Formats: sequence, structure tokens, C-alpha cells
Amino acid sequence: MTNHRRQFLTSVSGLAGLTVLPSFAAAAQAPYKDAALPLEKRVDDLLGRMTLDEKIAQMICTWQQKTEIQDAKGEFSAAKAQKVWPHGLGMIGRPSDRRVAQGGAAGDSGEQKNRNALETATYVNAAQKWAVEQTRLGIPMFMHEEALHGYVARDATCFPQAIGIASSFDPELTTKIFSVAAREMRVRGANLALAPVVDVAREPRWGRIEETYGEDPYLCGEIGKAAIIGFAGTDAKLAKDKVFVTLKHMTGHGQPENGTNIGPAEVSERTLREDFFPPFEKAIRETNVGCVMPSYNEIGGVPSHASHWLLHKVLREEWGFKGITVSDYFGINELITRHKLVATPKEAAYRAIKAGVDVETPDGLAYKELGALVKEKRVSEAEIDVVVRRILTMKFQSGLFEQPYVDAKVADSLTATPDAIALARLSATRTPVLLKNDKGVLPLDGKKVGKLLLVGTHAKDTPIGGYSDIPRHVVSIYDGLRAEAKAQGFSLSYSEGVRITESRLWGADEIKFTPPEVNAKLIAAAVEAAKAADTIVMVLGDNEQTSREAWADTHLGDRETLDLMGQQNDLARAIFALGKPTVVFLLNGRPLSINLLAEKADAIIEGWYMGQETGYAAADLLFGRANPGGKLPVSIARSVGQLPIFYNHKPSARRGYIDGSTKPLYPFGFGLSYTTFAISEPRLAKASIGVSESTKVEVDVTNTGKRAGDEVVQIYIRDDVSSVTRPVLELKAFKRVTLQPGEKRTLSFDIKPSDLWFHNTEMQRVVEPGSFTIHAGPDSVNLKSVKLMVS
Repeated sequence: MTNHRRQFLTSVSGLAGLTVLPSFAAAAQAPYKDAALPLEKRVDDLLGRMTLDEKIAQMICTWQQKTEIQDAKGEFSAAKAQKVWPHGLGMIGRPSDRRVAQGGAAGDSGEQKNRNALETATYVNAAQKWAVEQTRLGIPMFMHEEALHGYVARDATCFPQAIGIASSFDPELTTKIFSVAAREMRVRGANLALAPVVDVAREPRWGRIEETYGEDPYLCGEIGKAAIIGFAGTDAKLAKDKVFVTLKHMTGHGQPENGTNIGPAEVSERTLREDFFPPFEKAIRETNVGCVMPSYNEIGGVPSHASHWLLHKVLREEWGFKGITVSDYFGINELITRHKLVATPKEAAYRAIKAGVDVETPDGLAYKELGALVKEKRVSEAEIDVVVRRILTMKFQSGLFEQPYVDAKVADSLTATPDAIALARLSATRTPVLLKNDKGVLPLDGKKVGKLLLVGTHAKDTPIGGYSDIPRHVVSIYDGLRAEAKAQGFSLSYSEGVRITESRLWGADEIKFTPPEVNAKLIAAAVEAAKAADTIVMVLGDNEQTSREAWADTHLGDRETLDLMGQQNDLARAIFALGKPTVVFLLNGRPLSINLLAEKADAIIEGWYMGQETGYAAADLLFGRANPGGKLPVSIARSVGQLPIFYNHKPSARRGYIDGSTKPLYPFGFGLSYTTFAISEPRLAKASIGVSESTKVEVDVTNTGKRAGDEVVQIYIRDDVSSVTRPVLELKAFKRVTLQPGEKRTLSFDIKPSDLWFHNTEMQRVVEPGSFTIHAGPDSVNLKSVKLMVS
């Protein structure tokens, strides 16, 4: 085994000149090194050899403190690592970035260019060489990276933002996206993704809503499951092109008080179990989840990082989770600084370890005190052993003991490959949602469009959303339409129109909004340009600064309104006043209250953030090579006064206002097409079943238009009368299908007890006898129904 490793290293670039520390031959011959032995025996053998200090080291990560293990050039230093971590180290955070200590903020400022594929792989190889060959027991390290909508690393493929992926209603596509992300991570040496986010998001003021799969627990669960399969595969043993996942953030994170990040989630246990828990439970029961990350927020006065009920009773005892729990960045330290739950790192470590947090990230600020807690007999070594057993089990399952290194020389050639770029473009055509097209302006015809004017600062300077690095290329909408104009022979001109911020650097703390007087001049210039145009495409929305994770008091990202920021509505009014055919293309991360656009625009496409192929995909959609088929994963409010606005509310909600509507501007599941579809009434295989029985429902869907297109058939259920109040609608199934003009297809969906059950007054899952209404339709409003009797 050792000889094999040394032979491999001679072909791996970037390892020359490493400091060689004493090897440990005895450990190299130990049973735990024998891959032929059963996993449990390997774990038992290794755990039995470990000192307390070595065990605790496995529970600690380093990220901001990487300067302690790097030389002056930022390269990994085995000598420095051995001095700082003489007992080994469990995990290194984000080896692709060059960030060092910056005051305890959780995000990358983006001020430094991060490592490319070769540099990252070289860094990881050097670090693993130290851990595997130069520490006493040779335990390899986890290397975690962000991967919200693709691997967050320099030159890696950037896909549509998470909320856009959810809009695709396409689990198969989701699996393909995250298979690419995993592949690109693994070739650089990363083995653990801090993704996916399966928080149910019910608060659009919250800047992190773009990181989620929307407001519905079933949709979040289905897309989340598909992402996990893409990342990790279906086998507990990690394939060579897969990475472990971190399911996050458990839980309540998506409905913070005041709409501000990490605010308390003051929701009942029933709401937790029926709305926030289901995506997590589904993932843990049905997929290979390596890690779970608790959320920053508190529930009922107890922060998630200190909740034994949440992290042990529910997660492990009820759901049977066997993996490891990883703190969110500074989540344990925030028990001191934010929640004021404890006063010292030692007490924070005590509360977290007792609650069930296995690993502290990004650095061991509190868990370095675990040794003292064991000596004081407040934490037993047996408790530490339970945690370390889980960590070692995953490390053996990863295959890192057998092959801890990657071939750095090929990492770049396996990044952003042609198939990955093609998938990014396809994804960017399947995620946008057509919100309006009542006059049939779309798709545009190059022979009839005349002089086309493109307006908007982000038509050229393309936002791709939070948790992104710098892809190898980003295609702007201007780039895409310029190529279209050249190919079809029409005239294209551009005007900036309005600028939102002076920068869109996600990691920068300060946001400099463009002064209104600057925008007044830009708007005037755009109006003059529009007077000479025949057709106008306006790109409006947000960027990475106007909606983002608020990871510190000095780095905000939440909003008090949902309106378009700055002078964007002023621009829109001025353009609409000209009375020319105008298409609005939105690039944004949060659902926006676009009342003016909904009233005045001829067509609206909600693009979300579309990733590196934005421009080509936008051209495909605008000119009809692709037909929009996405659906909204969130309800879009008319104003903040309607919040919360999620569709699956209780019967007593939404009575009415004296000065407005309680109905959303656009409902959950909504999305138009360039063609039309007819969806039949649902038909039940059995109209009456027992409480433990299942049935099937069939629905016909027909393309009644003249273009091929996609429809998402959605199945909702309503428990008509129940002992505990139930939502007016609950999504229980969906299927996206592509149909040719005139084509008809019959879809079949299972209705199982798990689709009908709920938690009774004793918090036990039950299916109650009675009638259920089974709905089918293209969204959560336009539905046809049939009754199911349960006895």
C-alpha cells in the first residue's frame, strides 16, 4: 500500500520539495490499513490505537487559520502543520480558496483570486501526504468545499442558482448537474460538499432564499434527493467521482423572524414536523447522506447547535441517521457571541457536544477545549469515541486510506469539459419561468424583430448568484443576442439604462448603490435609444449584493421590501410609456414584487440567476429554440404586506384585506409556455381504500398548441375534514413531460399512506378515515379534482 502511494506520487505534480517527517512503519502494517478487512474491524482497530488528543483532532477543521499550516507563499507546509497539529487534523475547509483570518466572518470576501485546478489539487496532495504519511496513524483528511449550484471554485462549471434548479421541477436534470459538480470537486481532491440546502423557504425578504429549493416541503425533498444522488451516488462507499454531502441547515432557517438571516424561527413542533423536517427526513431515509449541518437560528429559545432534541432525538433516534453532524461556520462560537447562551468556548463546546454536534467548522475555536472537558469528567471519552467512530467510518467509506491523492496534472482538463458546458446551457433553458406573454410577443422572430434594443446593466455584466467563484467564461445576454443578431441579420443596440450598485462583489461588506442622479442620465439615454428601436428587451432584477447571505452585522443581505431596487421601476415606466413591444428578462435570486412589470410589460421571463451560459440560453428562449417550461417554486407576493404568502396555508388564513388582495401576484407552481396544454380531470384506480392501502391516480396531458413544449403536471391533496387543521393544498407529486404538438400522454402517480398521513394531537403519524380531494393541474390554482374515500 505504501509503495503504491509512493509510486503514484512520482507522477503527481506539485509534491516536490515537501518536508519529509518521520514515517510510522508500525502503523503502516496495522490491520486498519488492510482494505480487505470488514469496515467495522478497521474502525475498531484504528479507534483502539488513538489517543484522546488524536480523537479530538479528528473533530476539528481549519479554514481561517490556514496560515498556521501554510508558508509565506500560501502553500501547504508539512513542518508547520506538524507543529500546530501534532496529533493530526480532521478536515481542511475550502482548499481552493486563499482566504486567511479576517475577523470571524463566514464568507469569502472575494478580494483574492482563488486557486485554479492544478493549484488546488497540488495543495490537497501536499496536505494529504502530511496526514497520511507523516502523522502517527496516517488518517487522511476531509476536504470540504461549497457547491450550491456547481463547484464553487475558480474555472469550475457554474450552473443556474438553486432556486432556478428548483424551478425546473426536473429531478433527473438536478442529478446530472450535481454529478458534474462532484466530478469537478473530486479531481481537485475535495471529498465533502457543503450542499445541498433543503431549507423550506417561507420568507422572501431573507437574502438566502436563492440558495433554497423554494417553499414546498415535497419539492424541496425531491430536488434535494436528486442533488444528493448526483453528488454522492447511491452506495455508502464513495465512488471515485463522487463526494459526500452536507444536508443543511437543520432547521427553520428559511422562516427567520423579521426576514433577517439567523433570526429565531418561532414555529411549533407541528410546523417543524410537517413543513420543515420532511425534506431532511426524506433525504436521510432514502439517500446516502454523509453529514448534516445544524442551522444558526434558535427554535423555542434553543439554538440548533445546542439542541439535543433536534440533533439526537429526532435526527438519530427517530430517523436513524448514522453519519456525522458538522457545525455551520462559527455556529458553536455563536452560542457565545450571538445567542448569549454561554460565556466561554469551553461551555460552548460542552453544549454543542452534548447536543450532538460532531465536528466544529471552520476552525476549532471551541472544540480545542474538549480535552479539558474530558479531564473534568463533564464529557466522557466514550462520548468522544462515538463521534470519532462515525468520522472514521466515513473516511474508510471514502476510499481515502487507499487513495488519498489525485492526479493534479489532469485536474484542469477535467474541469468545465464540453459535456459540462452543454449541460450548463441546457439547464439554463429549463430553469426560467415564463410569467407573461398574453400578446404573443414571444418568441421573437429575427425577420420581424426589426431594430432590437437591449437595456440593462446586467445585460452585459452578468450576475450568477451567491456561492459562485469565477467560471472559465460567463456569457452575457448581450453576448447571446449579439451572436443571434449576426446569425439572423437584425440590428442590435445596447443602452445601460440603469445601474443598481457600483459593484456586485458578493463577498464585499460595503454596498455602494448607484446615485439617482447618475441613473437619471442613464434612463434618459435609454429612452432616446428606445425611440429608434422596434423591439425592446429589458434586463432587470438583482445582483449578488442586493440579495445575499447576511453573514455578519457588517455584511448584510436581507431586505425590507421586495420591490425592484434603485431606479429600475423608473426606467421601466419610461420605456413602457413609448408603447413599443417590450420584453422584461429578470435576473435575480429572490422573488420580486413586480406589479408594474406585470401590468405593463408585453412579456416577462423570470430567469433567476442562470449560470455561466446565461446569454446563450436567454437567446435560445427569446427566439424560440427553447420553450420555457419552468414553474415557480415560490409564491410571488404583491408586497411585503402579504407576507407570509406560501400556498400551503391553513383554512383560517388569507381572509382578506380592506386595501388589497391576499392572493399572490403569481402562485406557486405557475409557469407559462409558448404552446398550450390541456390537463384532464384526475382518475383514481380505486376510489375507496383502507388507511394502510395505496391507489393510483391517472391524468391525461395534451399539447393543444403548435409548438413542442414542456408541462409540469402537479398533484395536490387536501384532507377534507381532520382532527387537526390541515393545509388547503399539499403538493404530493409532479412530473415534467415534453410533448410534441397534438401529442397526448397519460401520467400515473401513486397515492400512498405517506401522502395522506399527518401528525395528530399526540404527534403521532396517522391516516384518518374520511374524504380526501385529489387535485391535478399545471399550478396550485388551476386545478381539477376527484374525491378519494379512506376507511
